[in-house]
Amino acid sequence: MPVLRLDKLISECGLASRKEIKQMIKSGRVAVDGIVAAAPEQKVDPAISLVTLDGEAVCYKKFHYYMMNKPEGVLSATDDGKQKTVLDLVTPEMRKLGLFPVGRLDKDTTGLLLLTDDGEFAHKVISPKSEIVKTYHAWTEGAVNSSDVAAFADGLVLADGTKCLPAELKPVDDGSCLVMVMEGKYHQVKRMLASRGKPVQRLKRLSIGALKLDSSLKPGEYRELTENELCSVLKKI
Repeated sequence: MPVLRLDKLISECGLASRKEIKQMIKSGRVAVDGIVAAAPEQKVDPAISLVTLDGEAVCYKKFHYYMMNKPEGVLSATDDGKQKTVLDLVTPEMRKLGLFPVGRLDKDTTGLLLLTDDGEFAHKVISPKSEIVKTYHAWTEGAVNSSDVAAFADGLVLADGTKCLPAELKPVDDGSCLVMVMEGKYHQVKRMLASRGKPVQRLKRLSIGALKLDSSLKPGEYRELTENELCSVLKKI
């Protein structure tokens, strides 16, 4: 783990801005291994030293990973001048971490959305080469049938020539369906179902890899992933 400036270490934990942290250090609120820190530029190895703020341990993490139950009507983006984004739903401290959504869910699509500041991780999750299955619950106009299931399995070609990888389609008893895809083209699930004459009325993402949406999270709520959950995202199912 790299040696960091003290103020940088604390700021990357999302606890406060660099300016605020400098004032905290000057006020004697920060200590390193039990000794009150002298300056913001003090070098610290987070793997060896214990940093505390107001007596509470500061847990440094190079990257951060969260799951959110994305609500309807919110953009999967970091910023938008006119509409609310998923980052408008998190705390000001979290916004300072440089988080961004892993892939996108349409404005009216709900469910599991990952937020991180780890670009390499995000690329692995999004890339079809990783073969990570994303599972969606879709409510459509008209129930899907065995012919639709076969068409999905063969790999659909959409009206504009877009070729989709083979995907799994499972009818549900209530007339809805589950869709499992390994890619994330623009409005893909909606376009695939529409191409079969089954326009989507409602769409919710249930899982990414082996990671399932926490059922206790209400729309708009989020929490940090555990280490086991983080590993399960990249697990093939």
